[in-house]
Formats: sequence, structure tokens, C-alpha cells
Amino acid sequence: MKSSDLAELIGLAALWGASFLFTRMGAAEFGPVALAAVRVIGATLFLLPLLSLRGQMGVLRLHWRPIFIVGVTNSALPFLCFSYAALSITAGLSSIFNAATPLFGALIAWLWLRDSLTTSRIIGLAIGFAGVLWLAWDKASFKPGGTGWAIAACLLATLCYGSSASFTKKRLTGVAPLAVAAGSQLSAALVLMLPAAVWWPAALPSHHAWVAAALLALACTGVACVMYFRLIAHIGPANAISVTFLIPVFAVLWGWMFLDEGVTMAMVVGCGAILVGTALATGLLRLPQRPSNLAGREG
Repeated sequence: MKSSDLAELIGLAALWGASFLFTRMGAAEFGPVALAAVRVIGATLFLLPLLSLRGQMGVLRLHWRPIFIVGVTNSALPFLCFSYAALSITAGLSSIFNAATPLFGALIAWLWLRDSLTTSRIIGLAIGFAGVLWLAWDKASFKPGGTGWAIAACLLATLCYGSSASFTKKRLTGVAPLAVAAGSQLSAALVLMLPAAVWWPAALPSHHAWVAAALLALACTGVACVMYFRLIAHIGPANAISVTFLIPVFAVLWGWMFLDEGVTMAMVVGCGAILVGTALATGLLRLPQRPSNLAGREG
């Protein structure tokens, strides 16, 4: 990997880690629905002109149906879920649950696309989901004021991401990535505009909240999409997905620096299990293979 690609990978992780910070900063004033809508509308306004400049609007029109589904499952629903979760759990904890996305992706790909599961991947899934259960068991409470529903929302978001990855592989392989990115944000915006109008906050959000929402839309969604697809082109999807390992680091760092969020031992243990499990489940890390016994004798 070139040093420029490594720098871009780290920059992307910093941006996606910051998305949990900005979501937490804006969710209370906007509300989950309005914040998710502002995020996808802003990203659409950034990405559609780029798509037009590249002359790929026809690609969007040709594949609008599967792209619309991706927009719902990969943007509208997950962004809404994480915005809701941000009302009661920290940015760092949300990002750790988000790190389980490749686990759900590998499981759904096995169930739906019949992707093979090696011993390493099976062990990785077991370790990763054990980490998720550890965190959820430690934090979840469905009593009034508890965080149970917020954690459930995070897990629903990661499930949406995982299913969307398999759907994209099945229905949109070979389609221009920028068309998928721009079209999915446009689709999510169309889905969320009416609910956002209904649940728009009665009090106008502060300048502070608007800045957080704008950075969430333009930097953490629009610019990050372009960076991610460029990384896939330069270093391949297997290397690009390694950004998953860095996102919680930055999310926890930004939360600590700007929101005075703490880190518990349960978060560290759970995050470690999820990341090790993800590495095994996605093939980035493999268990050592025992040498096979050689049959026969020399004669």
C-alpha cells in the first residue's frame, strides 16, 4: 500500500469516526428523523453534481430500482437508527457496535449468497458476536432511561449495512460506484423528507447543531463516500474494509476530546473481541494451518 493510500485510509477513518461525534452533537436539537434527513439531503447536494460532471446520470436512471433499495437499507434506516441511539449512548459505544457490520455482512453473505465459511471465519463470527453480546449485556437496560433501545437501534443499523452489502454485490456489481453512492443518498433523501417535515423540531436548532449537521452531511457522508470508492479502486475492497478497525479509535478519541466521554473496560474488551472476530470473519486475519500428514512411504 502506498503512503498516500495509507494516509487516505486514516483520513477516511477519522471522518467516519467523526460522524458519530457530529450525530451526537446534533441529534438532541434536530431529533433523529430530521438529522438523518439533513445528512442525506446535504450528501445528495454534494454528490449529484459530481455524478453529472462525470456524465453518469444515465447509469443512475438505468439502475434506479436496486439503487433505491440500497438507499433505504444503507443510508436512510442506519442513519436514522444511529441518530436515535445518539440520544442516549456515547459516540464511542455507537462506533463499536458499528464495527460489527462486517460480521453481519459475512453471516448474511453465507446465508443468502452461499459464500463459503472456513474454520477461521466461523471462529471469527463466534468471537465477534460474543463481543457484541458482551457489550449489549453490560449496557442494555429497557427500563425508563435505559439504553436498551439505543443498542437495539445500533444493531439494526449494522444488520441493514450487512444485508445491503450482499444486495449490492448481487444486484449492482459492475455499476459505477459514484452512481450507487449519489443515487443511494438521493433515494434516502426522498424517503426521509416527508417524515422530517412531520417531525421537524419546534425550536430552531442552534448554529452549533447546524454546523454539526453540515459537517456530518458534507464531510462524513459526501466526501467520505468519494474517498472510500477511490480507495477500493486503488487498494481493493479487502484492504479498504480495514478502515473498520480504525473508526472506533477515532470515534472514541473525538468523543473524549470534544464531549468528555469516558471509556470503560467493558468497551475495551467488547471492541477487541469484535475487531478480532471481524478480522477473522473477513479474511484479514487467518488462523495458522496445521501441516497435513503426508501419506505413503519413500521407496
